[in-house]
Amino acid sequence: MQEVQRKPVGKSLILTCRPNVPQGSLVTDLQWKDNFNNTILPKPYKSYQPLYDSKGHRLTDKNGRNQQPPMYTETLPGESLALMITSLSVEMEGRYYCTASYASTELLKTSVMIKTYVAITWTNAPENQNPILGEDYVVRCEVKADPNPTIDWLRNGDQIRTGDKYVVQTHGLLIRNVQESDDGIYTCRAAVIETGELLERTIRVEVYSRPEITFLPNTLEAVEGKPFAANCTATGKPVPEISWIKDATQQNVASADRFQVNPLTGLLNINSVTQDDYGMYTCIAKNDAGVVDKKTKLNVLIRPSVYELYNVTGISEKEVAITCRAKGRPAPEITFRRWGSEDEYAPGVQVDDDRIVLEQHFDEEKGESSGTLRIARAMRTDDGLYQCLARNKGETAYKTGHITVEFPPDFSHMKTLPPVFSWDERKANLSCLAMGIPNATIEWRWNGKPIKDSFDKNLVIEGTGPRSNLIVHPVARQYYSVYKCIATNIHGTAEHDMQLKEARVPEAVEAAIPKQLTATSITFDIRGPPTELGLPITAFTVQYKEAINPDWSTAQNRSWSPDSPYIVEGLKPQTMYHFRFAARNQVGLSIWGVNTQQSTPKRSAPEEPKPLHAPEQNDFEEPVVVSPYSDHFELRWSVPADNGEPIDFYQVKYCPGVKMAGAWHELENQCQSADVIESTSYEMTRLSGNTYYRIELRAHNIIGFSSPASIIMKTTRGESDSANNNLGTLLYTAGLNSASAAPSNHKNFITLFTRSTTTTTTTTTAAINTFTTTSTVMAIATTTCITLLSILASMTA
Repeated sequence: MQEVQRKPVGKSLILTCRPNVPQGSLVTDLQWKDNFNNTILPKPYKSYQPLYDSKGHRLTDKNGRNQQPPMYTETLPGESLALMITSLSVEMEGRYYCTASYASTELLKTSVMIKTYVAITWTNAPENQNPILGEDYVVRCEVKADPNPTIDWLRNGDQIRTGDKYVVQTHGLLIRNVQESDDGIYTCRAAVIETGELLERTIRVEVYSRPEITFLPNTLEAVEGKPFAANCTATGKPVPEISWIKDATQQNVASADRFQVNPLTGLLNINSVTQDDYGMYTCIAKNDAGVVDKKTKLNVLIRPSVYELYNVTGISEKEVAITCRAKGRPAPEITFRRWGSEDEYAPGVQVDDDRIVLEQHFDEEKGESSGTLRIARAMRTDDGLYQCLARNKGETAYKTGHITVEFPPDFSHMKTLPPVFSWDERKANLSCLAMGIPNATIEWRWNGKPIKDSFDKNLVIEGTGPRSNLIVHPVARQYYSVYKCIATNIHGTAEHDMQLKEARVPEAVEAAIPKQLTATSITFDIRGPPTELGLPITAFTVQYKEAINPDWSTAQNRSWSPDSPYIVEGLKPQTMYHFRFAARNQVGLSIWGVNTQQSTPKRSAPEEPKPLHAPEQNDFEEPVVVSPYSDHFELRWSVPADNGEPIDFYQVKYCPGVKMAGAWHELENQCQSADVIESTSYEMTRLSGNTYYRIELRAHNIIGFSSPASIIMKTTRGESDSANNNLGTLLYTAGLNSASAAPSNHKNFITLFTRSTTTTTTTTTAAINTFTTTSTVMAIATTTCITLLSILASMTA
């Protein structure tokens, strides 16, 4: 056995003692004594102890028999005794003796010295450490050993020297002003020279940064009843976890109904905002480097609601006011407008009507406001519906109220009404309507006396207001008189006189002058007799017969309404007729008057037909009918008088043309014509786009053609039209002056029906001014230049 045993604290140790004697059987009382000369006892006997009782409950070792002694002896085979030390401690250091008796006469004794030391032990040296960016940090490496160890440091394999950046301290390595570049693998190396022990600790250093909230507005706004989202953005390493706390309840809103929080992005969502969500909230960003928070206020915009608006009643010429009250957050602004109008009244006195003032009051604390519309010297026109508008950032609320303006009875609407007429004892209705609020009651008087007291069966009153009818049965002339309607309400009284007059037939017609003659018709200009207001002429009547017929009882009759043309048709050509005229009103027919004679002309060609198209009129230009199409046009006309012979067909002729010296010249090679039978319309097809056409329309009968009706029509530009087709677009009323060398009759405006491009206009103008190179015009004019060239040539000949 070695004289000295050097062992580290905490380790187990076994020392064996075996006497070296000739006869081992004579050895007795073999034992070990500790460093205090106390006999070390054998390990105590341990009987089996069950872990669980019969019910399955775990048993506890109340006597501590399961505990193992720090040292004990144990007999080994071969007459040896072992000293067992389960865990060496500093207190166990010292000399231990092994003794025995040999043959009961000799004492055997030996000893061993146990020296203890503390091995290198890492007491505080975490393998992963995280300094904070910008701060000083000690990379911890605390070592326990006895004898004391020496410590040195390496970073990424390179030895660290103490300097401005690094300082080796007793308990670790100080890094000043930590930066991200200080990340790396650090090695803490401990060595004990006396024992030769060397131990390394690898420490991974990763720089963390404290969280910082980079975005969170001081105030947030949400609308009641609507979804809402807000961001709280934070930076840091590692990525901070973000939470939202409602200050009033200190509740993490992630666990609340209607709220969702994304802890990585900091996005807060509220499904449907309520008034209770109003208040202060704290956004907390937390990571392993620290915690930071920031507060914000959530303002809940409560949609405005009008909770009070009463109908009001005022009196004419006095003040009336209507008040609207609303709540919301922020307190809503209240205005008014007339129903059906988009114009709102402005706060204060109205610029266009200083009688009207809008007053506004706000209570932000309660979230309430009121608006009062005051109308001084109220008028009847102020009566009606008014809309209250309560508006804040959330929305606009509407409610409608009514202002009633009471006023005394008024008959101004009846001042211009005509008298009431009756005849032949027909009953007449004198209807009296009084305007007034409240409704007026009506009384009728005749000759200054109340009619209701007269008990006259020929005067019957129906209704007492605000409308009342007086039914008059004029059985005698005395009933054709003036009746007084008197209306009364709480604000006053008004009177209105209504006259019942006896109606008569009109006087004789004053004049009937023939205005237009054809072989089969005569159009008259009739001047009727004077009329009374309320008894208009309802018709004019003519009787006519051939002059050779003396009997008016066989005459023909025709009547017209006053606003229609007075045309007598179906006459015979070259025939003398007698005419007499009368006027009719509700009473009857006047006497016949204005006896006149008029003969019809002989049979002739029809009258000129009239196209049914509205032309566009521009200054200094002839009227033009514009076709909505580029390649076709429907010509329509009215049927003219046939002058004694029926019209058998119409002739339509149309062609593009040139207007020179005020006269139209058709391009004959492009003219087209057609005869139209039994129709008053014709479809012109295969036209050129963006082109002017002259159209002539004639009516024909057996005698011949009527005079032509002429219009100018322009087609629209088609998709396929270009500036190089038909001189681009034909010039219309473009005045081009001829050169002085040209004949004088050519110094007029020349109108081409197509508007040319700039190049075409220039070339055409030059050709007209010089009259020297008609080939230039020919090259440009393309489809229309042949006719144009022939016209120019005839002009220069």
